[in-house]
Amino acid sequence: MVDAVDGGAFDLAGRVARDAADRRVPLRLLGGQAVRLLCPDFPPRARHGQDLDFASVSSAKGMVMGFLADHGFLGDKRFNTIHGDRQMLFTTPDGTTNVDVIMDRLRMCHVLEFKDRIDRMPYTLDVTDLLLSKLQVVEQNEKDVQDIVYLLAAYEVRDGDAPGTIGLGRFDSVLANDWGWWRTVTRNLDRVADLAQGDLRRFVPVESAHDPVEQTRRLREHADVAPKSLKWKVRSKVGERMLWYELPEETGH
Repeated sequence: MVDAVDGGAFDLAGRVARDAADRRVPLRLLGGQAVRLLCPDFPPRARHGQDLDFASVSSAKGMVMGFLADHGFLGDKRFNTIHGDRQMLFTTPDGTTNVDVIMDRLRMCHVLEFKDRIDRMPYTLDVTDLLLSKLQVVEQNEKDVQDIVYLLAAYEVRDGDAPGTIGLGRFDSVLANDWGWWRTVTRNLDRVADLAQGDLRRFVPVESAHDPVEQTRRLREHADVAPKSLKWKVRSKVGERMLWYELPEETGH
């Protein structure tokens, strides 16, 4: 059984993710805990009362429920029965830590499909998908910006879609077919580049494998020149005259 107090939420998240991988349960970390696991050399940002966020697939719903029950997590039976093909909710036995399991796709300001990409990384969602999950947030906070900077400082922007990289192939497949996705991501890339050189310069790790500002600029330039679909071109003519994103509501526990 796991205990959220033993070593904190991050240690708990890591233990669960590693055990899931050992048991071949498709359960991968999302969010800030995933970024921290992928960027162990960078200073962790202080967080209190943090929930755990995981990605999984609806075809493994029963397997995931059994795995988490074996580890002492308590499921919200009513919510999981009604919504379990999209999202499941759990808590630690002491009720101090909530656990969200998102199935198949992340629905926030935009929809990020990851069902066919769940096994690309052993303990977390794919690096490019994690970056996109942060770049699609319209109302970003400092935590989102820091996570984006960390990923861009640790992982190379490269052609293709190799696991463990920020793959331009995956980047294109999401942005080049959806003008709304493109608009939100390009605005955020511009914003992150400005903040990382100014007010939030402190978020740039001293020893980085890559320059996050240069990588941000490369992504921004690529987003402009990459070929776009007919659907993208048609929607671009409407532009910002019509809302291009959703503002998600927090799910109650």
